[in-house]
Amino acid sequence: MTDSDNSYNEYAALLDAVRGIRWPARSIVRGGIPGVHTSRLWGSSAEFSEYRPYRQGDDLKRIDWKLFARSDRAYIRLSNDRSILPTMIVLDATASMAFPVATLGKWRLAAQLGVGLAAVARSGGDPVGLAIAGGSSSELIAPRMRQTVIHEIIRAIAATRPAGNSALAPSISIAAQSVGRLVIVTDFLGDAPEILTVASRLVAAGREVQAVHVIAPEEIDPPRDAAMVSDPEAPAVRRALIGETRDGYIAAYGSWRDGLAHEFSDAGVNYSTAVVGDETADHIIRRLTAPRGMSATA
Repeated sequence: MTDSDNSYNEYAALLDAVRGIRWPARSIVRGGIPGVHTSRLWGSSAEFSEYRPYRQGDDLKRIDWKLFARSDRAYIRLSNDRSILPTMIVLDATASMAFPVATLGKWRLAAQLGVGLAAVARSGGDPVGLAIAGGSSSELIAPRMRQTVIHEIIRAIAATRPAGNSALAPSISIAAQSVGRLVIVTDFLGDAPEILTVASRLVAAGREVQAVHVIAPEEIDPPRDAAMVSDPEAPAVRRALIGETRDGYIAAYGSWRDGLAHEFSDAGVNYSTAVVGDETADHIIRRLTAPRGMSATA
């Protein structure tokens, strides 16, 4: 058995669990390539939308002749075409994603979400790609529709180990080129303001942007016996985390998370959290892909 086979087998159960999940676009797609999402382009598909009066230059084939016979007025039958939505998954692979070091909990969850979301997009007929920012080696796989793209994504993730402290925003800008939907999976322990700026611009340009905030439970409620902690991206930065210092950290971290949620949501980004151990990866994926206003079901 090859290393590629072993990597794929690690995700086999997840891929089975997400099979059949649909990921509808959250807004009408600005596209013209046939696919499963409602397009902004008026077409002649079977999905009727509305009528409008005939105007000079309209295609005569689109006149509803039965309506013309009844009303003696010419109307064009409009319908919504369907389009694809090229999707890019951006994974943060900087050193902080290796926390907790013993389990690599945040990175393992981020990797599962990346693979699962890519598989859902691909099964829906959308081209899907991957960008890994930071880590032992950066990776960029352009959105593709071919069957092997999920294997390519799995191999790239399996070969990555979180490391370094490189900025995420530049990778997001590069990954967002020529895609309609962008998913950012990160712990935001880096250039969060710059990520917000890039994401806001993408939303303003009509892109669909989702931000998944990956959190370790120890970050929310540090162990009480953790006398000294260090920044994984700057190991020289160490501090005691006991007593009032611990309480202050918990309050500050909660306030920071709330601020991120409001800022990204106000910018039109679909912001969600994913706490390691709280939900299975497939349930998080169902939640992330559920149509707006609906909640995921197990």
